[in-house]
Amino acid sequence: MWALRAAVRGGAWLSRAVRGCRPPRAALLPPPSRPERALAAVRGGLGCSEGPEGGRGGPRAGGRRSRADGEEEPEDAEEEEDEEELLRRDPLLPSGTQRVCLVHPEIKWGPGKPQGTRAEWQVAEARALVCTLDGWSVVATMVVPTKTPDKKLIFGRGTLEQLTERIRGSPEITAVFLNVERLATPTKKDLEAAWRVPVFDRFTLVLHIFRCNARTKEARLQVALAELPVLRSHVKSNAAHLGGRGRSSRYTMGSGESFLQVQQRLLRDRETKIQKALERLRRKRRLLGQQRRRREFPVVSVVGYTNCGKTTLIKALTGDAAIQPRDQLFATLDVTAHAGRLPSALTVLYMDTIGFLSQLPHSLVESFSATLQDVAHSDLIVHVRDVSHPETELQKASVLSALGGLGLPDALLESMVEVHNKVDLVPGYTPVEPDVLAVSALLGLGLDELMARVEDAILRATGRRTLTLRVRLAGPQLSWLHQEATVQAVDVIPEAGAADVKVIISDSAYGRFQKLFPG
Repeated sequence: MWALRAAVRGGAWLSRAVRGCRPPRAALLPPPSRPERALAAVRGGLGCSEGPEGGRGGPRAGGRRSRADGEEEPEDAEEEEDEEELLRRDPLLPSGTQRVCLVHPEIKWGPGKPQGTRAEWQVAEARALVCTLDGWSVVATMVVPTKTPDKKLIFGRGTLEQLTERIRGSPEITAVFLNVERLATPTKKDLEAAWRVPVFDRFTLVLHIFRCNARTKEARLQVALAELPVLRSHVKSNAAHLGGRGRSSRYTMGSGESFLQVQQRLLRDRETKIQKALERLRRKRRLLGQQRRRREFPVVSVVGYTNCGKTTLIKALTGDAAIQPRDQLFATLDVTAHAGRLPSALTVLYMDTIGFLSQLPHSLVESFSATLQDVAHSDLIVHVRDVSHPETELQKASVLSALGGLGLPDALLESMVEVHNKVDLVPGYTPVEPDVLAVSALLGLGLDELMARVEDAILRATGRRTLTLRVRLAGPQLSWLHQEATVQAVDVIPEAGAADVKVIISDSAYGRFQKLFPG
C-alpha cells in the first residue's frame, strides 16, 4: 500500500516537491502600553496574526506551543508533520512572468445576465485580479458576446474560431484568463488544445491569490481545503482519459479498487486530515477567545469588499506604524488584531478581516467561513465602502449577502456602522443615507466623528457606563480600577484621604467592585 500511495502522490496534485507561495514575515513594532496589554490577551487567539503581515498562527518555530495558562507544552510532532504534509502542493498556475489575454464572455440577455453591473466594470476587476500576482500583466482584453454560456466551449463555433485566430496570432500571449467562475476540466483541456496556451478561470486565479497571501497555518489549511474540488475534477478527468486510451486497470495492487477509487479515497483521507487539523487550531482560538472576553476588551470587526481600504482605516484609527496597507485585492486573508484607544481612553481591538468579492467561488466561502465566524463574537461591525468605485452599491450588496450567510445576531447587524471611505477621490461627496459617515482614511478626514460613533456603539453594546466613584487613597480600590476599568480622571481630595475617580466600567466589573469593596 505504501508503494501505491507513493505512485498516486507522484501526480502534480499531491507532489511533495513544491510548496505554495508564502510571503516573508514582517517585523512588528510594539503598540502603546495599554493597547499592548489588549493585544497580549488575544495574541494567537481568534485566529489572529500579530499585525498586518502577521506572525504565523499555531505552533512556534521552536516546536513548542503555549497553553492557556501561559506555560508551554511540547508540540505533537506527528500532528505537526501531518499538517506540514497537507500544505505541500504544486502551484495552481504557471510560475514566472505571464502575459495574459483576458477574455470576458458578455451575456447580453437571459437568466445568466449579471444584474447591476456592466462588462467594463467586470473586466476592470478581472484585470486587477491578474495584476495582483507578481510578474503578471494583461496584454490583451477581449469582451466577447455569447448566447451559449452554458455550453461546453462557452462560445459559438464562429466566435470560437475568431478567438482562436486572434490568440494564436499573438505570440506575446502566454496564458488566457477566461473570466467565468468555473471551467469544467474537459472544457479547459479543449480550449488549451485550441489556443495552445494555459487557460484558467476565476476560481483558479482567486484560489492561487489566496494561497500566495495566506500566512497563518489556519489560512493555509483553509486554502488547501478549498482546493479539493479542483483535485477531484482532475482525478475524474485523468481517470476518464486513461480509460479511453485503454491504459487503466480495473484493480490496483490487488486491493479490489479501481485506480479512480484509490485516488478518490486518498482525497477523502486528505480532506479528513485537513478538517481535523483545522479543528485543533479552532479549539485553541475558541479558548483564547474566551480569555479575551473575560478580560473584557471590546472588539470591533472591520469588514468590506476587497481593497476598500479596511487596513488603511485601521492604521489611521490606531496609529500603528507596523501596519502596511497594500493596494491590491485580497491583501488580507488572516484575521489580525490591532489595539487602539477611543476618545474616552477605552482600549478596543480592531479586527482586520478577509475582503469580500462578488462571484466568490462557493467552496472558498465555505473554507473561510470559520474565520469569518470571528465576526460573530464582535461587539460591533464597521462596514467600510469604497465610494469612489463605480460598483459601490453592488459591492455593498455582496458584503451584506455574505454577512447574512454567517448567521450573525440580529442586534449585531442592526448596530453595524457604515463608513464611506475614499471621499477624497469624489469631490463634494455627501452621503445620501442617514447615519452614514464619510471619511478618507488616507487623509484622516472624518476620523474624529467615526471614533465618537464607535465609542457610543461600544458602550451600548457592552453594557459599559461612566461613573464617578469615591475611593480611599490608602486602599487597593484605585489600583483595582486601573486594572479592571478605564480611568478617565482622578480628582484627589487630600483632607478626606480619598479621590473621586471617573471611570468607564462594565456592569460585571462594577458588580465585582461592589463585592470586593462594600460601602
